[in-house]
Amino acid sequence: MKRWLVTGASGLLGLNFALHFASRFQITGVVNHHSLRHPPFEMISADLTYPEMVNHLVETARPEVVLHAAALANLDVCEQHPELAWRLNAEVPAELARVCAQKGIRLVHISTDAVFDGQRGNYTEEDVPNPLSIYAQSKLAAERYVLESHPQALVARVNFYGWSLQGRRSLAEFFFYNLSQGRRVNGFVDVIFCPLEVTQLSEILVTLVERDCQGLYHVVSRECLSKYAFGCALAERFGLDASLITPVSVNKSQLRAPRAPNLTLSTAKLQAVLGEVPGQREGLERFYQHYREGRATYLRGMALDAEHLQA
Repeated sequence: MKRWLVTGASGLLGLNFALHFASRFQITGVVNHHSLRHPPFEMISADLTYPEMVNHLVETARPEVVLHAAALANLDVCEQHPELAWRLNAEVPAELARVCAQKGIRLVHISTDAVFDGQRGNYTEEDVPNPLSIYAQSKLAAERYVLESHPQALVARVNFYGWSLQGRRSLAEFFFYNLSQGRRVNGFVDVIFCPLEVTQLSEILVTLVERDCQGLYHVVSRECLSKYAFGCALAERFGLDASLITPVSVNKSQLRAPRAPNLTLSTAKLQAVLGEVPGQREGLERFYQHYREGRATYLRGMALDAEHLQA
């Protein structure tokens, strides 16, 4: 399967996926209202919320696989604009699933670990979600819409980090850029997650497609840690001052949307396919090596309008 349509191609996952596989696949990236500077793949600017836009894009690109990575992913913005969140995060995936099912196109839909309330942890794909925020509610609705319309689709619940177009898309960048400037930051000790490095995630998604995996998968690291511990591990790998990270409770934050505290997900189903699921050390090492290779600078140089980018 060589022809991929990637929505959200200026976002953290979409752009890194497209760059990582540009020499292997024929990729068409969909961006919203702006362009990228000299991307090594075909690019289409389109607003996915327009009526019939999804069908038009699929007809134009004629993909064998669609990676749907576009979303309104800022939790607090979703709380402020619930109708927009529902349109982008639930209705658009439903439309895409219907079109892909009708045309026999493989669909990879990106969901989130935030569909759970985080009261227990170690969630499997069979556990019943309980989303706390507008963002999480809209993403859970999308999972159901997608699998109802396109049972052969792959729905991946994820949490990931990496270098982005803006330098502001991931927790890893937040810690790196602040610590590099000697700025103090907070790290939540009571929010546990299992993040993957974004190119590792990209490779796993392709493997799942190539092995004809369908349905719901938890695609996260096999190892979980607090956001505070993640920041400290990143600081250690980059030789930065971890003492600048203040351990705090998420309850002390001023965040608008509620956050689930324990989002540890079981990767047993994923491991049965892969045999080995990446841990935290491997992910941070790849993140570090990408920095040494100039990935962060390269990506930021692709931005034409860095102040108004949206996946």
